[in-house]
Amino acid sequence: MKATAKILHHPSSTIAARVDAIDWAQATADLDAQGCAVLKELLSPQECAGLAALYPDDKNFRSRIVMGRHGFGRGEYKYFAYPLPDLIAQLRPALYARLCGVANRWNETMGIDIRYPDRHEAFLKRCHDAGQTRPTPLLLQYGVDDYNCLHQDLYGEHVFPLQVAILLSEPGRDFEGGEFVLTEQRPRMQSRPEVVPLRQGNAVAFAVHHRPVQGTRGPYRVNLRHGVSRIRSGHRHTVGVIFHDAK
Repeated sequence: MKATAKILHHPSSTIAARVDAIDWAQATADLDAQGCAVLKELLSPQECAGLAALYPDDKNFRSRIVMGRHGFGRGEYKYFAYPLPDLIAQLRPALYARLCGVANRWNETMGIDIRYPDRHEAFLKRCHDAGQTRPTPLLLQYGVDDYNCLHQDLYGEHVFPLQVAILLSEPGRDFEGGEFVLTEQRPRMQSRPEVVPLRQGNAVAFAVHHRPVQGTRGPYRVNLRHGVSRIRSGHRHTVGVIFHDAK
């Protein structure tokens, strides 16, 4: 346990530097074009293993959800409790700072009046003042034949329009199948699927609910949902970094 704790503890400057080193110009272009962007090598294999190893110890979490009981799919996940693990606590504001500009620009384009402050701490205060005080970062665990139905992570009035999922397991070694899937529903059109290939330590940033798309008559709003396809063998762990808290 001490070794795991050490793996999950980093100076905030180290995590911030790693986030800043991502090609955000390309990530922003991908978000605008597809509604999602791959952030490569966000975590090391040791960090991924350390986070996945937290799952059995309930003291790290505020609740456990068995998906089959709620019609969410098969598998389970647990919401982290405050205080968050050090690694997640540092990634959350660092990623938010890079994504809030996209969020504000999308809202402006879609004619939505809501704007997001530069600092995640200020946005969390907005959530907490509205009664959204429960942490939403989560750790998901899948086994054979498990899957996650298409959904949106909306937990209250205040929703940050982007989130990040980090794959902690290695495809082809730890599991087969289990692809991250994003669907986009455009007005008067059939839904468009996007399958996002990830390796261990890679993350995908994606739209939570909706995003703007440029049409021939100007921008319009499209609705998105995300999920995970069926695990064919092995086990898969993922961390979800959601920036708004829940009621």
